[in-house]
Amino acid sequence: MSRMDTAPTEGTDAVLTGITKTYHSRKRTVEALGPVSLELKADEFTTLIGVSGCGKSTLLHIVAGLEQPTSGRVEIGGSEVFGPGRDRGMVFQSYTLFPWLTVQANVEFALRDTELSRAERRERAREYLELVGVSDFRDAFPSQLSGGMRQRVAIARALSYRPRMLLMDEPFGALDAQTRQDMQELLLQVWEAHRLNVLFVTHDIDEAIFLSDRIVMLSGRPGRVKLDLRPGIPRPRTVDILTSPVLMSYKARLLAALREEGAAATRAG
Repeated sequence: MSRMDTAPTEGTDAVLTGITKTYHSRKRTVEALGPVSLELKADEFTTLIGVSGCGKSTLLHIVAGLEQPTSGRVEIGGSEVFGPGRDRGMVFQSYTLFPWLTVQANVEFALRDTELSRAERRERAREYLELVGVSDFRDAFPSQLSGGMRQRVAIARALSYRPRMLLMDEPFGALDAQTRQDMQELLLQVWEAHRLNVLFVTHDIDEAIFLSDRIVMLSGRPGRVKLDLRPGIPRPRTVDILTSPVLMSYKARLLAALREEGAAATRAG
């Protein structure tokens, strides 16, 4: 009996059971995923990695409710996912901010259909803009901000309705190296403060190890769980660990597994 055939373990917040995804067109059928089964704990930071095209973002979008699986199911807090919901906050690589709204208004917009009063929405937005360090720019428009600052606003917006799970699809992929490092440190600070269930997608091995409690590597298409690794690096973490022997040892292991998958994909054509 596999782990997913049993009841979820204590502390589990999200359960993915037998997730598959197949895309059909007139010319071809593509098996993108599966089956994938995972349990994600309420206060853990989990990162998905894998070769390009392995289905990382597809799996994340299925958890977000933006796509439906071909088979299998996703449960968050014991309820099955059929579409997007406020129990999940989503942050994309593109900032997805409304250019005609101010920073403050962008965050308040996420709270428009809640029971909060206008004053409460304003206060909640200010709280999370303060958390991510952009409260001084709440009257600015997105076009007046750097890429890193826009992504801070996107994170504040995703957190503002207090989801139980934060989903992040390569959120720092478009940033320069220094800004990316700053954002990684910010994300760790936010995570330490709120201890959300985070599911994070990245191609960057250093980023995965630096941020994560758990790293799940998907195989080449169709994506399945190839490796499930828990880096034994104590928290809180600083950028000093990026050059530490323990990080380098995990990096070597993950790179070897990625090379193996890349070679297998090449042989398969």
